[in-house]
Amino acid sequence: MKHTLIIAALLSAGIVHAANGPEFDAKRLSQDVKVLSSDKFEGRGPNTAGETLTVDYLVQQFKAAGLQPGGDTVKGKPGERAWTQDVPLGRFEIKGPVALSVRDAKGTHALRQGDDVAVRASMSGSKLVDFKDAPLVFVGYGVTAPERKWDDFKGVDLKGKLAVVLINDPDFETGQGEFGGKAMTYYGRWTYKFEEMARRGALGTIIVHETAPASYGWATVKNSNTNVMYDIVRKNPAEAHAPVEAWIQRDLAADLFKRGGQDFEALKKLAQTRDFKPVQLKDVTLSGRYAVDAQVITSKNVAARVVGASHPDQTVIYSGHWDHLGVGQPDAKGDKIYNGAVDNGTGLAAMLELARAYGKAPKPARSVLFLAVTAEEKGLLGSEYYASYPLYPLATTVGVINMDALSPHGLSRNFTISGSARLDLLDQLVAKARQWNLAYSPDPKPEAGYFFRSDHFPFAKRGVPAFSYGSGNDWVDGGIAAGKKTEQAYTTDNYHQPSDEWSPKWEFTGMAHDLGMLYALGRDLADGKSWPNWASDAEFRAARDKTAGERR
Repeated sequence: MKHTLIIAALLSAGIVHAANGPEFDAKRLSQDVKVLSSDKFEGRGPNTAGETLTVDYLVQQFKAAGLQPGGDTVKGKPGERAWTQDVPLGRFEIKGPVALSVRDAKGTHALRQGDDVAVRASMSGSKLVDFKDAPLVFVGYGVTAPERKWDDFKGVDLKGKLAVVLINDPDFETGQGEFGGKAMTYYGRWTYKFEEMARRGALGTIIVHETAPASYGWATVKNSNTNVMYDIVRKNPAEAHAPVEAWIQRDLAADLFKRGGQDFEALKKLAQTRDFKPVQLKDVTLSGRYAVDAQVITSKNVAARVVGASHPDQTVIYSGHWDHLGVGQPDAKGDKIYNGAVDNGTGLAAMLELARAYGKAPKPARSVLFLAVTAEEKGLLGSEYYASYPLYPLATTVGVINMDALSPHGLSRNFTISGSARLDLLDQLVAKARQWNLAYSPDPKPEAGYFFRSDHFPFAKRGVPAFSYGSGNDWVDGGIAAGKKTEQAYTTDNYHQPSDEWSPKWEFTGMAHDLGMLYALGRDLADGKSWPNWASDAEFRAARDKTAGERR
């Protein structure tokens, strides 16, 4: 308690000194978020004026912190690097109206883009999506998992058909079963469902949105899917994307099931069992037509580096995404700028403040890379590109500390990480946190699949020890009740909405405190000789072990 009171006194001044470490300034954190989420930055959309402003600001701050450029090698200048890594992306945008209609035994009914359904710009390579009276086939949760003896498809032919699929895993509602209970597996993630239908040759996928299993409301679905879409550049895009990728409101889906002679809730319950078989909705079809503008653009990851004094070829990474949704659909107030203050202005501010601390400190033994990635909101594309084409070898990357949507409020007694990963890096973080009077709390919503939704994941699936840090919800001022209330209000009212804006009421003192711990963890890794790994039974252990010889 005495430790907490001392820290609270320091926090009231806006500056926190880590134990025997650097200071972290809440006012600087606030200023960085204020600038990056201002209307001037236009929501930090990739390939916009907002990207140029964001990249320039980050580079300016990294330079001022005393870091070195850590990006692409400069052509014709051996040994010299740029501040950025070029990230080629496919850019896809619906041009003109989206014409959608349902036909049943009683006639034809138009559907409204954004209100009834959220149709994504096709990333399949089609410049025009045009289909007539496509059958609707309900495929349950859309999972094929041989290791769990689970197959929702039972040999159904989906060519020329639209697959209607539930979000999350078959275990979500019951909390027990073959998919680990409430904790979401990758089978429950919407990205898997789109990928699986493409693999099966479907005309498209329509995901039924329900707030609880999705972990966010319809506003998030609408805002995330009806604007410009991006993807990594693919040789055969149709292998990863069916022509149609869309979401539908739950009540409308239930009505379509009824028109097709089916009971939505009864079929959903059946889909939670191995006995489920696909069901085609009788006499219910969908027609659609919309044009797609497809281009290849180049966005940028920003990379700033502290070069290690004795082992520069070994790298510790702090990461976070710089992008948000840009300019999109207006809200009820007419606001079209998706400022992204919390998501992820806070992570960027944290990264800059950590960079300032490393810039003032003696050089560590290993190198430290500050990586601000693009297009996270479009599917972790910047981090996926880096992990596919790393600037520094993944085999000799010690670990990744990712920061995404941190709390801009006051001091907390706890912290968390996204998902339930089992790795040495978490053990080291938990031990370090005790020095900051912080207790580890497991992800309170493992069913939301946050592990698959942050930029540590492309590293993790390739074996690199990685986690996304999460601010605590047990506040010193107000306890768990206050923390949960604020978190829920943000998710409902601000997440992926224009209202995610900077507030002068935000203290940033909790973040300033937590950064001392994240600095100390990264510094231990950078000054040490150990190589953290995953737990022996973790799904990413094998990938890490394959490169063990490169770390001798």
